[in-house]
Amino acid sequence: MRVLTAIPVYNEAKHVREVLAEVRQYTPDILVVNDGSTDGTAELLDREPGLLRIDHPQNRGYGAALISAFAFARASTFDVLVTMDCDGQHQPERISVLLEAIHDCDIVSGSRYFRDFRQDTPAPTDRRFINATITREINAKYGFNLTDTFCGFKAYRREALEKLNITERGWGMPLQLWVQAARQELRVKEIGVPRLYLDPNRAFGGVMNDPEQRLAYYRAVLASAERDELPAARAAACCPCPGTR
Repeated sequence: MRVLTAIPVYNEAKHVREVLAEVRQYTPDILVVNDGSTDGTAELLDREPGLLRIDHPQNRGYGAALISAFAFARASTFDVLVTMDCDGQHQPERISVLLEAIHDCDIVSGSRYFRDFRQDTPAPTDRRFINATITREINAKYGFNLTDTFCGFKAYRREALEKLNITERGWGMPLQLWVQAARQELRVKEIGVPRLYLDPNRAFGGVMNDPEQRLAYYRAVLASAERDELPAARAAACCPCPGTR
């Protein structure tokens, strides 16, 4: 199984070298999507050997960085794409847990609320409330049994990426993903990952800093995803993973 690990990066000069050093211990093939960083991140990446790299000339958004990673993976010969953040919240040693879980699924998603870990930190109140609200609404409508619909630590089979048409460039991209996964009857599974908020004051930026507007935006993404034009679905190879659909 050939694995590519993709890391979207925007202004992560503080973390990027340490994160890459850790990721290299667990996966040799790393794609960094530099989403228009202006803080010296690009110059630090120039010093990193052996990286696959995409540079957006300007910041396009979290979802846009993953769209670029998905396109790269679809055009490659890798079997599985792992995605993780660059802010230190995702632990690279858990890549192996994602890969162990994907043998009978299309998408494996990390969950910060699936189980407790000794190193867990409290989630900011508004983020936890919005995550729980949106997760409950997605489960009710699409028959999932998810506990965390926003975690960016995931593994995707390349064949699953070919069934998706992700266009949401902002923070709501994971919600479009779940709607499309349900519509395409993809097999999904969650695994527990530690809940690490290293900087609880880190903001989304702009109107997204307002919890009410953020929740309204997320619901608009869900509604819009119902109308997405999707690639022709093929029959699933086996039944959905237990406890998920």
